[in-house]
Amino acid sequence: MFVFSIKSSKLKIALTAFAAVLAVAAVVLLINRGKPAVSDNAISLKASNASERTAFLSQFGWEIEEDPVEVAEVIIPAEFDRGYEKYNEIQKAQNLDLTPYAGKRAKRWTYNIKNYPGYEGDSGTVQANILVYEGAVIGGDICSTELDGFMQGFDFPTKNAAQNESTT
Repeated sequence: MFVFSIKSSKLKIALTAFAAVLAVAAVVLLINRGKPAVSDNAISLKASNASERTAFLSQFGWEIEEDPVEVAEVIIPAEFDRGYEKYNEIQKAQNLDLTPYAGKRAKRWTYNIKNYPGYEGDSGTVQANILVYEGAVIGGDICSTELDGFMQGFDFPTKNAAQNESTT
């Protein structure tokens, strides 16, 4: 039979080391809380400058006018109303979620889209909105500025989807 004994000083050292590891892990988790995760095969969410924002939209096939139509500071509501819940559903469908940013300030960059199917010649009719927090895209949409317009995620529409949206 094998018996192992440990002195209380070794036990204290082991417990202290374990507590330190837990504390470091907690700090790392708190620092990275609310930041979007980006993997190597995922869409790049970088948006700290004009070229990164243009590259973000071009990943989906969008061609935009170089200069933004508007840049505005927005506050993500601390509590989402029904309209914002519906908007966040669009975000969740594109693997984004505004919930971690509730109550935080972000920038909204709005660009005119030049190549939306069926609207190629109507500059300013279809726009891209990108919500940026600390240099990363946290949400956004593609929308029509027409009276009975539409709003969708960043994915480039198929020809059938574009025809359906233009008839609704």
